[in-house]
Amino acid sequence: MDIISLQILFLIFLIFIFLCFYFDLIKSKPLTPFGFSSYPLVGTVPEFVVNRHRFLEWTTEVLARTPTNTAILNRPGKIKGFLTANPANVEHMIKTNLENYPKGARFINLLGDFLGRGIFNAEGESWRAQRKIASHEFNTRSLRNFVMEVAVVELRDRFIPILEKTADMNQVVDLQDLLERFTFDNICKIAFNVDPGCLSGDITSGTEFMKAFEEAATNTTRRFLSVFPGLHKVRKLLKCGSEIKLQQSIETVHKFAGDIIKSRMDKKEGKPDEDLLSRFMGNPEYSPEFLRDIVISFILAGRDTTSSALTWFFWLLASHPEVEYKILEELKTIRLRSEKNHRELYSFDELRQMHYLHSAISEGLRLYPPVPVDTKDCLKDDVMPDGTFVGKGWYITYSSYAMGRMESVWGQDRLEFRPERWLVEEEGGRGNMVYKPENQYKYPVFHGGPRVCLGKEMAYIQMKLIASTIIEMFKIDTVVPADDKNPPEHVMSLTIRMKDGLKVRVKKR
Repeated sequence: MDIISLQILFLIFLIFIFLCFYFDLIKSKPLTPFGFSSYPLVGTVPEFVVNRHRFLEWTTEVLARTPTNTAILNRPGKIKGFLTANPANVEHMIKTNLENYPKGARFINLLGDFLGRGIFNAEGESWRAQRKIASHEFNTRSLRNFVMEVAVVELRDRFIPILEKTADMNQVVDLQDLLERFTFDNICKIAFNVDPGCLSGDITSGTEFMKAFEEAATNTTRRFLSVFPGLHKVRKLLKCGSEIKLQQSIETVHKFAGDIIKSRMDKKEGKPDEDLLSRFMGNPEYSPEFLRDIVISFILAGRDTTSSALTWFFWLLASHPEVEYKILEELKTIRLRSEKNHRELYSFDELRQMHYLHSAISEGLRLYPPVPVDTKDCLKDDVMPDGTFVGKGWYITYSSYAMGRMESVWGQDRLEFRPERWLVEEEGGRGNMVYKPENQYKYPVFHGGPRVCLGKEMAYIQMKLIASTIIEMFKIDTVVPADDKNPPEHVMSLTIRMKDGLKVRVKKR
């Protein structure tokens, strides 16, 4: 590291020490009576520095004690942020006044190295064009059938044999890692007609890619949690700190995605309607680099979100045997109707009959949404439905994680894992309980409005297929006893992952 890098790091260290000292000096004199504490000159920065390592819990605590579950962050240089867990505000941001709240330059620039111009980092006409192509593909019957075929084969030929071997040898296995490998293989086969074989037992480029992908997502997220805006640009220029590992991991990710594109172009594979990637490749205006960005975005959507949701779901299930029992009873009822052997995997129609399992998965998503926060920019001065003023240039954030823990939104039992809150009596008075979806602005796990997640149905199909198969065939026990009051530490990444994985022992039923 050169002398300039050392000087910059030393300056940052001095500023940090000053802020800590300043916080101790004036911590009893905040300028705000509730919400985030704001101090002269430095605003919310001291409180942020102290709580950055527990950002989700801290912001949830702050929002819970405000009258409308909304708070303002003040940073030096007149930079302000708006954070909310209020459903009315969320609806205003992502539906009613959507045009005033784009992703914005800050979001796009921070993620640009990693996601490029893919759909999750795009705005305007580029976003509309990508969504149009993707929406056509996600709405076709052939895709739904293909999803079932791919997931069934991956479960039957790879995932189940691994769990059976683990059970026979009484080994401890990281269920989070297995789920990530499963969903990675799945999305690559479904969207790009490529099989990385991450569950096949071979050491492949797919495994290297997964590790690099996790590092890239985690280190990119650290940019959002930086005390000093733009510091990552200095680190990147000087090639120091976390930016070194970030650029290395991005290079690996880009190479893997680029190889997929090159392989498909060399073979001239596919008709326009063969798979998702073929549809994008059918546009001659899309460069190989742009197609690479599309591949990375859909891997993020198809792998990280689903595996995160299932990891936390199985952890919750381990501490709620009564929920597991009710799921098993529902599965038995469906088996009796179909007269199928339990070794046969469920059909699409049978998965749709699993109302209690659907409710249990939704409840897990409420407490541990894969994408816990979403940030946007404010283009023009505005007033939120709760009366809060937001100014031009502010960054605007809603927290799905905090919203799932607000008493004003979910009631006094908000912290309980209770699937029954999603069930209502079926019309006709026969006493059957069926799943009823919640208002998407009260439950923005799949976003909402014009940008609502296109893969929502596919995600539920996969999650229910995986969960029903595992629960019916195996008993999953966490190595560390699951306890709602002491959840595992999480990694603050683009999705919420368990810090050390989910270590479990597997027993055959």
